[in-house]
Amino acid sequence: MPYRVSRRDLLSLAGGVIAGGVLPGAASAQPAAPSPFQPVAEGQAFEPAGVVDVARQLARRPYAAPPNDLPEEFARLSFEQYAGIRARPETLIWAGEGRGFRIEPLHRGFVYANPVALFIVEDGTVRRIVYDRNRFDFGRVAAQGPAADIGYSGIRLQATQGGGAPFDFAVLQGASFFRALARGQTYGVVSRALTLKPAETRGEEFPLSRAFWIERPAAGSTALVLHALLDTESASGAARMTFRPGDMTIIDVELTLFPRVNLDHVGLGAMASTYLFGPNDRRNVDDARPAVHDSTGLRMLTGGGEWLWRPLQNPETLQLSAFVDRNPRGFGLVQRERDPAHFQDDEQRWETRPTLWTEPLGEWGQGVVQLIEIPSDSEINDNVLAYWRPRAPVPAGSEYAVAYRQFWGWGQPERPPLATVSTSLVGRGSQGRRRRFIVDFAGDELGAPLPDMRPILSTSPGSIQGLRVWPYPERKTIRVGFELDPGNENACEMRLLLEAGGKPITETWLYRWTP
Repeated sequence: MPYRVSRRDLLSLAGGVIAGGVLPGAASAQPAAPSPFQPVAEGQAFEPAGVVDVARQLARRPYAAPPNDLPEEFARLSFEQYAGIRARPETLIWAGEGRGFRIEPLHRGFVYANPVALFIVEDGTVRRIVYDRNRFDFGRVAAQGPAADIGYSGIRLQATQGGGAPFDFAVLQGASFFRALARGQTYGVVSRALTLKPAETRGEEFPLSRAFWIERPAAGSTALVLHALLDTESASGAARMTFRPGDMTIIDVELTLFPRVNLDHVGLGAMASTYLFGPNDRRNVDDARPAVHDSTGLRMLTGGGEWLWRPLQNPETLQLSAFVDRNPRGFGLVQRERDPAHFQDDEQRWETRPTLWTEPLGEWGQGVVQLIEIPSDSEINDNVLAYWRPRAPVPAGSEYAVAYRQFWGWGQPERPPLATVSTSLVGRGSQGRRRRFIVDFAGDELGAPLPDMRPILSTSPGSIQGLRVWPYPERKTIRVGFELDPGNENACEMRLLLEAGGKPITETWLYRWTP
């Protein structure tokens, strides 16, 4: 029987349990291999614009896939073998230097086959992190590592500043993916530096991280700066990322993109998550746990200032939703459930997974927040994807720059002055194809009677039946119940909010019903 990797195993790998490293101060202990990354290669004076220049030059050439040079004994590792490869603790970059950060380069192998060139910028000069097999404990792997410089598959970042214990706060590994978390959390939602053509029949394209340049922080620093070179068949790009870990981890991303071809489906600020089932969606579920999900819903703050909430689902068929906007002010995949009783899962601890909220820096123009929900029967699948899709294609030969700020943590950086959706329940209706919905809004704003409060509810198509409202000021909650009659339709879009005095007092609940 083939070995099946669990989500816990994959998250352990992504969290950097398996790691390689270099001895502090010994990044150039071996002769560096010739670098294709001029003018930001070994021994060069570093300028951030140099990484952008490399991306610009790459885009002028035909795409060349990374070398398939991973030794066979590492390419065919099982998960258990790969998990046995450990970094020697003393090899972490900047270990013991009091710089506020430590870095672990991650070994190649298992599903992480693509090489990433790693560089450290120290005193304004670029130094290559050279692979050395003697810096690893290979566990149950018979081979003790190749003698050649095979590079690494990514990096794990650890914060050591402040009075608390050191903690892992980010992993950059696999394609152009990266994960982050706040202190005390476990890995969940994953971000993508660049997304191209997701959920299209012509096939999604997965840009690769080709190289990282990491600036050595000053002693006691609270910020770490990393530069990444991205490359794929359709484009190359350069990203500058500034990490500020803590009780909320903040990442600023500045991306410059150089298309080789016209890009008509670009995803910016993309984030992927898992939603298997929950109170609003238990279709065909036979599981002792009441819920399994990294994220509860997609939240958006439109350019016009409206707060939207869309509960996630695990649909029977692929679902694509587009929320049209101009200059969005924020969007994110939010984990609202923080009570362990909601999940009853002592192993996965879904309640500790981070919320990821993204705010554009500057104006993004017209486009849509795209939500893709993919049918899934396994909790190891990231079956939900959300991102900003610009309306206008990005033409070949152009330069496209965008910036945004990410907040990874237990909640969003700011709480709007509105009540939020605390519960969405869905079940069988009174007859025929009708479906029963219960939506709870909760917040301090609902702690006093609101005599002029009224629900604003609509659906297209279909009709609403049996609308009722139950205020519970002692619980600071208002419950809205109703039935949806879809008639002969197979998809209905619903919209609900509460108003008082002609103004919204809640965020807007959105829901797509499908059979």
